[in-house]
This record gives sequence, structure tokens and C-alpha cells, in this order.
Amino acid sequence: MNLEALCKEAGLDFYDDELVSENAKKIYRVYVMKKGGVNLDDCARLSEILSPLFDVEPPVNGEYFLEVSSPGLERKLTKLDHFKKSINELVKITTNEKEKLKAKIISVEDENITLENLENQEKITLNFNDIKKARTFVEW
Repeated sequence: MNLEALCKEAGLDFYDDELVSENAKKIYRVYVMKKGGVNLDDCARLSEILSPLFDVEPPVNGEYFLEVSSPGLERKLTKLDHFKKSINELVKITTNEKEKLKAKIISVEDENITLENLENQEKITLNFNDIKKARTFVEW
């Protein structure tokens, strides 16, 4: 099933999906984005598109609950595409060498992510494979 195409049909951009277990219940989550932000109507519209399709071709085995939502302002970046969708946003990164930095994502080219370090405004480039953990953040 092509989740990206189905999201586009609802006027949304597919961000990610995950299967989690909470209170002994399986929850299949689909995260979507949209310029200007995702609202409740957007989530309901996509859920109405996905539900009948998932009745025929379930995304997971057994009983589950479907949730459609925005990934939020502060979200995990686990795929190269997540970094591409987060250009000009602030990010906290932990490298495989356990170096921690706060930076702004400037660009993503191939597997290289160019950042502007918030401490000294230096531009640095990291290879996606050198990043252990990354998350966007908002300065309040």
C-alpha cells in the first residue's frame, strides 16, 4: 500500500508510521505534515480514506487502533527524508561518537546534512550515518 500517495490524495505529506503497544493495545500511527500545519479535519479525512483500505489489507496482524496525527513541533528525525522535511528548523543531534550539538538544518544533499551550529554559527556537515539520535526542538 502506498501511504505517500494516499496522504497526497488527502492534501497531506506522509511523514512516518509506527506500531506501538500501549495498555496492551496495538496502535498503528500514521504521521502527516502540511504547510501551515495539520488540523483535526485533515486527520479525520485521511483516517476516512485509510480505514476501509486497511479493512481489506491491514497494515499489521491482529487487532489494532488507527491513529492519524501530526508528528508535532518537536519530533524524532530517523530518516534522511525527515531531515529534508525539516530544513530551516532547529535540531538537537547526538553523533555516534556521543558528541551533542544544537544546530539549524541548512540543507540536505545525498547523505550529507549541512548544519549551522547554534553556539558559534559555524557551518558543519554530518553524514546521516554518523548521527545516532536527532530531534527537532523549539526555543520558547
